[in-house]
Amino acid sequence: QLQLAESGGGLVQPGGSLRLSCAASGLTLDYYALGWFRQAPGKEREGVSCISSSGGSTKYADSVKGRFTISRDSAKNTVYLQMDSLKPEDTAVYYCAAILYCGGPVKYWGQGTQVTVSS
Repeated sequence: QLQLAESGGGLVQPGGSLRLSCAASGLTLDYYALGWFRQAPGKEREGVSCISSSGGSTKYADSVKGRFTISRDSAKNTVYLQMDSLKPEDTAVYYCAAILYCGGPVKYWGQGTQVTVSS
């Protein structure tokens, strides 16, 4: 069983940066694509970014393109989301997920970490 644990969330001012981490235990992440999703209050969960199992391909939602960067470290069994130029509309609970392939079904979810962008 794969377990995912997010960290790095918090309160940040507009224009600031945060780096989310998602560490895996139990199984290797090497065979999974990895994604970040978010859910704002009263809204549906949405996909933010995804990175392929090889790390050679990444995808981003239009709303975060140019501001967020996803990466993975196989040696640390960890996936990251660098978030820059944060906006109030980025406020949400952020979840990492192990996915069969980008755009495909989620196999495992993390528990989520809160990101709040506010002055």
